[in-house]
Amino acid sequence: MPEGDTVHHTAARLDAALRGRVLTACDIRVPAYATVDLTGETVEEVVSRGKHLLVRVGPSSIHTHLKMEGRWDVYGSGERWRAPGWQARIVLATAERVAVGFRLGLVEVVRRDAEQRVLGHLGPDLLGPDWDPEVAVANLGRDPRRPIGAALLDQRNLAGIGNVYRSEICFLLGVLPTTPVAEVPDLRAAVDLAHRLLEENKVRFRRTTTGRRDREALWVYGRRGPCLRCGTPVRRGQEPGDVGRERVVHWCPTCQR
Repeated sequence: MPEGDTVHHTAARLDAALRGRVLTACDIRVPAYATVDLTGETVEEVVSRGKHLLVRVGPSSIHTHLKMEGRWDVYGSGERWRAPGWQARIVLATAERVAVGFRLGLVEVVRRDAEQRVLGHLGPDLLGPDWDPEVAVANLGRDPRRPIGAALLDQRNLAGIGNVYRSEICFLLGVLPTTPVAEVPDLRAAVDLAHRLLEENKVRFRRTTTGRRDREALWVYGRRGPCLRCGTPVRRGQEPGDVGRERVVHWCPTCQR
């Protein structure tokens, strides 16, 4: 599931494939930008910002978001794609590599000087050079009655946490996702934990919060059996997502109060 660490890893792969290279083809399969052609422009860099990706090409930035189902693949020139072509939203080719964005939730092209307009609402990036734990703590504390689970998901507070980390952080803090922010004993501990988890996982192929790499890599998220710590059955519930969809949250009713 795409979260800040996944997007950071994706940006690194794309940057290694595209940085400093001239685009020999640019095919954006989104109606609003179908006529945009950056062929002949040089890719300066690919960076992540929270769960957003920016491919900086010439005077433009290609802004994409994976949402729930999107992904970027990198292929050698002429290599067969691992997904059907109709799922491709954007194709960027150089002489050696082809980067394809499949089922991307958002694709837009903006001028480089307009990046702040599309990403300026984000809080400090947990994996970015702008990371500031004090600002993140202050942002979380602005609405003390808000459930901590929802506050952690809000990218305006701190950028990079998704549904997996929300459940895992609440478990490790020993609080329910529904606990009001004002009742969380130590918001700085929550912020520091989030930063440490994403930092440790940003270069791993498989995310882990338990230190294990097998089916027990996560404490509660996705578990349908007993809690790894106490053996109580893990519970799951639904709550509104940030785009009007329901999101599943997991918790242990014994370990979290």
